[in-house]
Formats: sequence, structure tokens, C-alpha cells
Amino acid sequence: MTLSRDNFSYPLLLVFTALGALILTPVFADDSAADIERYRIQPGDVLALSVWKEEDLTQEVIVKPDGFISFPLVGEAEAAGHSIDEVRGLIVEGLKKYIPDPVVTVSVRQLSGNRVYVIGKVKQPGAFPITRYVDVMQALSMAGGTSTYAALNKIKILRRENGTLSAIPFEYGDVEKGKHLEQNIILKAGDVVVVP
Repeated sequence: MTLSRDNFSYPLLLVFTALGALILTPVFADDSAADIERYRIQPGDVLALSVWKEEDLTQEVIVKPDGFISFPLVGEAEAAGHSIDEVRGLIVEGLKKYIPDPVVTVSVRQLSGNRVYVIGKVKQPGAFPITRYVDVMQALSMAGGTSTYAALNKIKILRRENGTLSAIPFEYGDVEKGKHLEQNIILKAGDVVVVP
């Protein structure tokens, strides 16, 4: 059957043609717009490392408190603060002296080092492992919520970066009312939420 003005509405034909063009047009994702921060390895995490066709170079290693791992032929390599891809690159570079074109696989077996801490006037203070992005309100919820006499507008997030400790203010009352939501930051491993 051929489409003509007699047996098909011309405006509908234009609509279907436009829709077809949209469907068939390739859409390319903008990498910069979808810039998702990769997980950064923490001291205490357990990594599984393997090298293709090298069974002796398959093992699990723990990230030491100083942030380094030990791996045969490579020696010490800094892992803490790096992504999985960056650690893979470091291992590959270290092995190139001994193995031509090494194929290395790195994965995280345990996220033991990825914890945040909530202390003070909360119902269940403690260290909480995080396996996804957690903000301040979610961390307070993980700690069972605040206690009756907590100073909700004097909460602080203690964060250590590059050896420097800083205190980030958090006013619970504002965030609870939907105001100044930028305070409800995503926590990083090692952050301490203090509820006075």
C-alpha cells in the first residue's frame, strides 16, 4: 500500500517521518557530562589481583594503613586514594620489566576501609561501612537518628584531607525544612559526623 493524501493524513505522515528521524539518529553521550567519580581505594580494603597466564601472580592483598600494597615483582605500590584503573596501571607498569604486555585484573573483594563514623548524641553511634554514596542525613539515619537533647544546628563533619583536618558545619533544622540543601554533602571514607 502506498501512502498518499487520499488514503493517509498528510500531517500524520510528517509526524511519523519526524519521529523516525529521531529514532534513527544516533545519540552520543557527552563523557564530560556523565563524569561519575570512581571509587577510591581506602586503607583496609582487600584487593584481588591477577595476571593472565601467570598463576603465581594471583593473590589477594590488603591495603595497609600507609595506603600501600605489596605485590610480587612490583614491590610496594600506592593504592589508597586511587581508582581500580589507576592501581591496574601501576601494577602493569611495574610488571613490564619482567613480563611483556602483562594483562592485569584488579577488583575490590572487601570494602573494609570504606567507613564513616557518627558520634555524639545519636541513638547508635559507631562506624558504618558504606558501599554507595551516603550523605549526612543518611548517615544520621544509619546511626538510629539523633537523641532528644542533641544540638541539631551545631553538627559538624570532620574531614581529613592531605593531612589537614577541617570541620564542615551542618544545620539539621535547615535541611529538614528543605533549605540550604548544599549542606547535605556526600560523605567520604573516614569522615566523622559529630552530633553535640
